[in-house]
Formats: sequence, structure tokens, C-alpha cells
Amino acid sequence: MTPTASSAVVLSPVTGTPRLVDPLAPHVGLEDQGLTRGDGVFETLHVLDGDPYKFDAHHARLCASARTSGLPAPSAQLCREALALGLDAAPPGSRDPFRDLGAEHSVKLSVSRGVPGGQPWAWLTVAPVPEQTFAARRGGVSVLLLERGHDPAEDSDLPWLLPGVKTLSYAVNMAAVRHARSHGAQDAIFTTSTDHRILEGATSSVVCARTAADAPPTLLTPEPSRGILPGTSQARIFDAARRHGWAVDYGPLYPQDLLTASAVWLTSSVRLAVPVTAVDGRPVPTDPALTRSLTDFLLGRDSA
Repeated sequence: MTPTASSAVVLSPVTGTPRLVDPLAPHVGLEDQGLTRGDGVFETLHVLDGDPYKFDAHHARLCASARTSGLPAPSAQLCREALALGLDAAPPGSRDPFRDLGAEHSVKLSVSRGVPGGQPWAWLTVAPVPEQTFAARRGGVSVLLLERGHDPAEDSDLPWLLPGVKTLSYAVNMAAVRHARSHGAQDAIFTTSTDHRILEGATSSVVCARTAADAPPTLLTPEPSRGILPGTSQARIFDAARRHGWAVDYGPLYPQDLLTASAVWLTSSVRLAVPVTAVDGRPVPTDPALTRSLTDFLLGRDSA
């Protein structure tokens, strides 16, 4: 469930001065192409105790998405000014009752092409992280494997198909989650239709671990060059894991790899590292200690 915005900031045009607005008032025109066509890009940030700790990675990915889409992106300075305005106007962040990491906010920064003949514009919303997110971290999620319909690696040389771009057009992703829930699961993981290679979650990256006695864990994720969205959370976890002497590897992964892993997670900016409890109705093990380590890696709380 997406939290209701508790504060909002508009940049119109994209390079304009950030302006605090009423989040309950209308701001999007009925012909805005972000609304009517999903023609825009976005990023979701996790803010902990007022710190958007992955800001640089998110802004870099926003710029890359905007560049491929032929859109301008607000500068890092403008984004930081907008974020400060939004956080100042938002209520206190929520706290996870299971593991209090600090005051948590969810921030969404979007860029739309605007109305036909008009200018692109951007907006930012801030809200406390909802209880549903804390429940997913605590209890994990069951997932359904769903075919994407084609191999996104085939799109990598076709920029007009926007490979690896985080667009506002998330209708397919949300349909996948609804389909999974209608069949008794809580989330979805996409696979290719031919060899059923693991791609990514509907709104997350897939990470799994293999462990052996007297050896550091090995973390694995699908190949980032295969047309899937590069995960900022997965990348940060892997960077920290390397510093701790863990092994990391990049696919290919298949359904059997998830079923035989020591643990599997869906990683994303706000949900952090959510344990997967079952794949297509078949249980997979969870490891609370590893989950805690991945969370600490992601938040920069490892001591290496």
C-alpha cells in the first residue's frame, strides 16, 4: 500500500524554484502526459532520521532514466532543496515496532513530460513509512513467479523501448502484484518465458544467499545487464558485503536457485530487505541474522 502524501513540493518547470504546495489540492492537469500515458520517470527514496542516505545513487539513476527518455532532470541541488522543504513540512517519521531503525519517511520524486505543448515539471511527496511495510520486513512475503512475456535483454540495444528506465508507467507491475495476490501470494517475481531465468520483482530486486560452514556467505542477484532495472539497494548491499569479505555474484538465476538458496530477499529502497517465505507455494528458508546483516549493509551500519 502506498502511503498518502503528507507533504508535497513542486518544481514547475523542472529547473524552477522548489515550491511547497498543499498535497490534497489538485496539481496535475487532465492532459498531463505523465497521467495519460505514464510518460515520465521517478525515484523512491528512504529517509532515516532526516537522512536520504542513498541520495546520490537515486539522483544518478533519475538522471539516467530522464536522459534515455528525453526529459530534463532537476539538479542534485534542486532535489535536495525540495527534499528539505518536504521533510520540514511532513509529520515525524514512523518507527518500525519490530526493529526501531529510527524515524522513517518514504519520498517519491517524479518528472512528467507535462501537457502537450507545455514544459516538463517535477514534484516530490513525503510520507511516513506505513505499517504494511514494517509487517513485510517482519513476516516476509510469499511470491509467485510470472513470465514477463519476452526477454528484456533483447531490448538493451533498443533505446526507444526504455530498457532499464524507471518510468511512471507501472501498470504492468501493479497488475502482476494483483495477479499474485489473487492466487494466494503477496508479491511477484518476473521470469523470462523461454528459459524461465529470474529477472526482478515487480517493484524490487531479487537477492539470494548461499551459506556453507566456516565460509562467508555468497550473495547472488540476476545480471544487471540483462535489461532489468539496476537496483540501488542491491548495489549498496553488495558493496558492503564485499568489504566484509563476502562473495557476490551476478546470475544467471533460475527458479531452482531460489528454492535451494539459504535465504531469498526482495530488496527495495523503502521496504529494505524483505525475506521471501515461499516461491510458487513451495517454502524457502529465512535467516533472521542474514536479514539483519543485509539491512545493516543497506543502511550503512556495518562496521567494516
